Amino acid sequence: MSPVLTALLALAACTPRQDPDASADSLVNRVPAAGREAAPDLAGTDLDGRRIRLSAYRGKVVVLNVWASWCGPCRAEAPELSRAQQHLAAKGVQVLGVDTDADRSQGRAFASDHRLAYPSLYDAGSRQLVRRLPAKYLARALPFTLFIDRDGRIAAQGLSSFTETDVRTVTRPLLDEKTGKH
Repeated sequence: MSPVLTALLALAACTPRQDPDASADSLVNRVPAAGREAAPDLAGTDLDGRRIRLSAYRGKVVVLNVWASWCGPCRAEAPELSRAQQHLAAKGVQVLGVDTDADRSQGRAFASDHRLAYPSLYDAGSRQLVRRLPAKYLARALPFTLFIDRDGRIAAQGLSSFTETDVRTVTRPLLDEKTGKH
């Protein structure tokens, strides 16, 4: 990630939900099935050094959440995403985090403190993985979330923190879609 983009992320800090009563639909930019592009096959290590590939989750709806331990809304969102993972995994949803902290130990402490129920790729300072995401889906602040359909295509972009209910609202129609129809 360029130093300018990193500085913008730091200055913007985090994007708290402006209206706590806002619906998930107002927080999400959905992409019609015909206009979806393939998500890059992000690959790296998780916070404990285990290898993870986004493509390993093909066939599931992936909630790809980009976060950092210093981000207040990320801290508020983490338990919600853990609940979503616990309650929706059997239906075919996988939450996958991307920790952008400068030091892996910060992400490990965050994951432990918040008892994350999902894995997180480690991307120090957004220098390797986040920069592979299509520019039009990058946000200027954290957290941001991409919803990836079962065919591995970007189906929606979330620009704020999410509750478990929000995740259910966004993933429900993606779970109902037939796979292989582009």
